[in-house]
Amino acid sequence: MQVPTAFVETLSKLTIGTSGWGDELLLGALMTVSLAVASVLVGLLIGGKLAILKIQPNPVLRSVANGLTLLFRGTPEFLVILIVFFSLDLVLNALFSALQIPLTVSTPKFWAGALGLGLIFGVYASEVFKGAYWAVPRGLIEASRALGLSQWQTIRRVHLPLMWRYALPGLTNLWLVLLKDTSLVAVIAFDELLRTAKVAGETEREPFIFFLAAAVLYLVMTWVSNRVKDRLERRVAIVGLN
Repeated sequence: MQVPTAFVETLSKLTIGTSGWGDELLLGALMTVSLAVASVLVGLLIGGKLAILKIQPNPVLRSVANGLTLLFRGTPEFLVILIVFFSLDLVLNALFSALQIPLTVSTPKFWAGALGLGLIFGVYASEVFKGAYWAVPRGLIEASRALGLSQWQTIRRVHLPLMWRYALPGLTNLWLVLLKDTSLVAVIAFDELLRTAKVAGETEREPFIFFLAAAVLYLVMTWVSNRVKDRLERRVAIVGLN
């Protein structure tokens, strides 16, 4: 059975090398993963700080943290990325001007996207951390104190390890969502996977085949993430505690 020439020509556009877009798509996938990792690091810092504020006895601190969470939950993620991207230049240049520093900066698209996605990840992660904090049985904390552990030793040896186990499933699910949300950064012209597929499709006038190739790469990244997620969850599974 002879393969249609048009089909072969279409597939040849996905090859690696000067005649195809395969290497550009793989580079776009690498940029997607890199952006997701950077966003998670930013988000974990933000989420951890917000979670600490949310469990404080001070109602003012709790209100501030809950208000920030409501703000970002109620704002479209697409809009958050745009606001962060355009506001960073304004804030930094205004600061340099106020300090009389003769410098004008343009925020790198990668870090603008990482900060925007990190803010989104962080507000959701803060709820995961807060839930994990309250999920640790009070009896274990009281028992550790009864054994003579100090407050810091109790936090480091008992509370934090158990919190991590409770928080891990929620955090890994947020990672899977974030991995796909990186496609939103295409709006600021960062060359992640989706934008690369779009440019290739417009250039070759074959949008379907390139978007399909991007979908396959997203699926591969999600599959790998799921495998890692399952291994991590099995590794930290709580024996005898549900």
